[in-house]
Amino acid sequence: MKKFMAVLAMAVMVAFAAPAFAATNPFMDVPQGHWSYDAVGLLASRGIVSGYPDGAFKGAQPATRYEMASVVARALVTVDAEKASKQDLELLKKLVMEFKDELDALGVKTESLDKRVAVLEEGLGGWQLGGTFTFDAKFGDSDNGNYLYSEYGQKNEFEKDQFRLYLTKNISEDTYFFAEYRTGGDGAGEASTGLGDMEHMSWAQLFIDTKLPWDMGLRVGRFTVDFEGDYGLYSDNDALFGDFRTDGFMLTKKWNNFAATAIVGRNDSFSMESDGAGLDEGSMMSYILDLNWQPNENFMLGATGYWFDDDSGRITSETAPGVTETVNADGDYSVNNYGIYAGYKFTPAIELKGAYYWQDLGENIPNANYEDSPTAWKAILEVKQDLLKFTGLWIEYSQQDNTFIGYDDRYAIGGNTYDYVGYNIDYLDDYSGTSKWWFVRADQQWNEKWSSFVRFANVDFDSANIDDATEWGVGVGYQYTPAIYFELSYDWIDHGDGNTRSNADAVDGDESVIRFRTTVNF
Repeated sequence: MKKFMAVLAMAVMVAFAAPAFAATNPFMDVPQGHWSYDAVGLLASRGIVSGYPDGAFKGAQPATRYEMASVVARALVTVDAEKASKQDLELLKKLVMEFKDELDALGVKTESLDKRVAVLEEGLGGWQLGGTFTFDAKFGDSDNGNYLYSEYGQKNEFEKDQFRLYLTKNISEDTYFFAEYRTGGDGAGEASTGLGDMEHMSWAQLFIDTKLPWDMGLRVGRFTVDFEGDYGLYSDNDALFGDFRTDGFMLTKKWNNFAATAIVGRNDSFSMESDGAGLDEGSMMSYILDLNWQPNENFMLGATGYWFDDDSGRITSETAPGVTETVNADGDYSVNNYGIYAGYKFTPAIELKGAYYWQDLGENIPNANYEDSPTAWKAILEVKQDLLKFTGLWIEYSQQDNTFIGYDDRYAIGGNTYDYVGYNIDYLDDYSGTSKWWFVRADQQWNEKWSSFVRFANVDFDSANIDDATEWGVGVGYQYTPAIYFELSYDWIDHGDGNTRSNADAVDGDESVIRFRTTVNF
């Protein structure tokens, strides 16, 4: 039995008590970008897993039956049987039956488990309901008069930044249902600001996972495509390319250390309009293939291809400065994006990783007049707090041709997408240059309650009409209860002075904001 499988089974039983942000993972051999990092850290904070004397978790090696019985015994002590669901308790019951002899030897009593399961027989039928709510109070200043950290250019703003409900159910041993209902500033669609009455709520994700013959996985519905996030290639706000939702089908298959993912989708939430491409959100068919090879815990290598084919004829055209309209147009508006990525851990606490992309833009995309084969790449050095003791470090350098279609708002003031160092990239007079970006973030976890961070971002647009932009930020967080988290942060951004441009929407000067954030997980 692989230890990760057993640990994640335990994670289900403590999910109802998950904190607003994941507990620090104490094990040096569980990388922060790994899909199990948060679950293992949460279980360690609950005392369910303790690792080995050398401080390692050793999740890749098989666990002995005695080790697994010890984990089950700790879970029995930790789980509140009055709050846990029938599904959680049924899973725990199966583990108890599997390790009954070892638990008996440990003197663990399990009689109460059957009683609680019986009470829930007529309950929710295995449905799980959870969610998160984030409320921001922002107090800002701006010498350019725009207050870009606010949705409507207000100096101060109270905002329901994020509200999400998650509905899940294990329909059978091989079939799983997931739904995400969301709104807010990071929300469901146009004008979903989180200001005043809540509007434009939507089912952002709604899918079924099941198994097919030959041990293939199938996902059907609306789901997120975020390979950079899956492989730990960004930490702050967004990916260089990817991180969007689509309606479609996803097939997955694993062969030992090699995994393949294929997606056919439409109605993508990834809009290319902001990059001057003139392509409406959801107007393209998308075909995606990701190939990933991880021969050991230290090395990762992969490649991803995205093929977007516009077949709608809905092309956005700028009819006057700042005024756009959707028109019917024929032509080649395809966008093909190819990427390779890799990562290597020199030690469990030090990892060097990165990604390289190149694109083939259709000849009718406006910015392709400058460069129809743009490239972008980034390199990341991640150092965990386990090594430095007083802080963890994320140091990232990236370059992108100014015609590259991707996310320019990935380093955003106050952690939201209203103001960001790359704001003026959409208003260049000349797209022939190559932007150069730096991002540094230092995170400190002082104890179970207190944490802090410092961040820096800078971009050189490589353009005569737009100045460099710089951002600094600092914040402190307090975990009031396992479900409630408070954060006070300050962020300052300087867009430069004396910019000349043909588009009046570009900005000069600096802005700052103090943000008090409350996050509740339930």
